[in-house]
Amino acid sequence: MASHSHQPHDNAHDEPFVAELLDLEAEVLHAHLTELTGWLAELTADRPVRRVLDLGSGTGTGTFALLRRFEDAEAIAVDASPRLLHHLQGRARELGVADRVRTVEADLDAAWPDFGGVDLVWASGALHHMSDPDRALREAHAALAPGGLLAAIEMADVPYFLPDDLGIGRPGLEARCRAALADRHAEALPHRGADWGPLLSRAGFAIEAERPFTIELPRPLPEATGRYARAMLGRMRTALDGRLSAEDMSVLDALLDGDGPHSVLHRDDLVVRTERTVWAARSQA
Repeated sequence: MASHSHQPHDNAHDEPFVAELLDLEAEVLHAHLTELTGWLAELTADRPVRRVLDLGSGTGTGTFALLRRFEDAEAIAVDASPRLLHHLQGRARELGVADRVRTVEADLDAAWPDFGGVDLVWASGALHHMSDPDRALREAHAALAPGGLLAAIEMADVPYFLPDDLGIGRPGLEARCRAALADRHAEALPHRGADWGPLLSRAGFAIEAERPFTIELPRPLPEATGRYARAMLGRMRTALDGRLSAEDMSVLDALLDGDGPHSVLHRDDLVVRTERTVWAARSQA
């Protein structure tokens, strides 16, 4: 799962950073992915999952979580980025599942390839990036075998990492960053935060469940948490250049300085807290 769609990407130069961020997210949120795929296994218990389609697959967070859960399944990982698909193929070899993964480079805002009747479609953080989500959902419905399941996963926002009082001034920094980022997303991603239920119904799906997930990791946090926070906050800083005060930018830079005394890499007061909503929808003949 990714909290970021990879359909399309901001630019090709950003992709190595995106790959690192997505791999860190998969590591830190491993327990949530296990819980989520377990729930999907319950919803599909009456029919075997043999073929999985991961839309906007990125580095394969969803692909590999689903292959771990559904041990007899094969996956089709679809992304617009050849670089990220190459990264995914390398990870598949490392994990010993290369023979169960097929990658497809495709722009999901254009005509879709024929995926030929899959049992489960996974769309994590992808739908709000589509220029025409209604059309994308109709294509997803057509890709599913009758009775197949689509899981649409959307997060409320980027995770919380920081305490309100950072000990270096500018209390409430993260709240201001998130508000500014929400303004930017409202301009660039009008479908972010949408209620996907009506759109799924309009595309021919029967809504089976809508489930919120509140993720708040217990201590001790995963080893990769500091690196994940740094990658996410660094991406946020790039997005907010010119939208935050110089004072806030200065504190953010101190948090991102890997060798600095206030770096998120060395703090013991980080948290990982986020919310996601999952719509499970059944295709109808």
